[in-house]
Amino acid sequence: MWLQILCGLVIFRCFRSFFFDDDEAVQIESSDSHIIFLVADRLEKLYGGKVYTGLRIPDADTGTRQTIDMVLVTKGEAMVIAVRNFSGFVDVDTDGSWVCTGEKRHKGERHPDPVVETKRQVAILESYLEHRGVILHEGYLTGRVLLPNPNCRTMHSINFLPEVISFDKWTQLKPEQKGGLSSWIKDAFRAGKSEKMDGIYQKLNFILSTAPMWDRLEFKGKSILGEFVEFKGNTEDMQALRNVKRSKVSRLIIQKSTMFKLGRSKVQVLYAPRDYRSEGASVSEWNEATVRSSTEVVFQPLNSKKTRKIKLSSIISMSLSA
Repeated sequence: MWLQILCGLVIFRCFRSFFFDDDEAVQIESSDSHIIFLVADRLEKLYGGKVYTGLRIPDADTGTRQTIDMVLVTKGEAMVIAVRNFSGFVDVDTDGSWVCTGEKRHKGERHPDPVVETKRQVAILESYLEHRGVILHEGYLTGRVLLPNPNCRTMHSINFLPEVISFDKWTQLKPEQKGGLSSWIKDAFRAGKSEKMDGIYQKLNFILSTAPMWDRLEFKGKSILGEFVEFKGNTEDMQALRNVKRSKVSRLIIQKSTMFKLGRSKVQVLYAPRDYRSEGASVSEWNEATVRSSTEVVFQPLNSKKTRKIKLSSIISMSLSA
């Protein structure tokens, strides 16, 4: 009987491993990152322009890099947006910190004031842009704190802050009309059609597209920000992937060998060489490596102290920052 049970467990694990990708380890870490990309996608559809996510801007004062969730750039203005996936009742404490209560918490969950943090990020980004040759006039770059979680209930002390975009305001956004944007946000997107503004717009896009960023890993329709560490696999596979290095490669695409995950002992890894001179590598420039699907990517999600091992067979693509 015990032998039958043991055999059944072995068969079940083999079946599960064959038909399902073991990505539960990154479910928690992917939630906040996934929200950031959903917000970025909606902002681009609403207002055009370009959203840059997961920036790591050097801070000259501390000698470290400041993580900025996203920067929305239009032809008129630019905006640093801090996305906070808070839930429950959110209020400001006497020391200025934000406290989240409810949601089955035994005690309040405290967070540094995101408005203060965002203002500091704006100053750091302005300094970085100036270092790279772009000096913005006062008010060109602004900051906002976005609370996109539908379970977030903000108190009056937060609702009246002009820098905060509550969930209710977020859901009421509509595509930009000729008359302008909603009153609570239009001050950050005044029209700028002069040649000078167009030149600044182009420079900002170039600088932000080449600025340090967190790596991005995409799987099953979700994306994770973090840092690629290394590949794990047998000697043959590591030899095949020897040229896939951050200094040489900007993006990888994983292709399965067959549909419906049948006979997937091998996967194709397409990788593009890093090149800042153009928008990306042409099809002819992509290289290919074939490795076992059991080969793993060691990845450390943003805001996590643990690295995760993720099978290549469950990954769609990965972007690497320089």
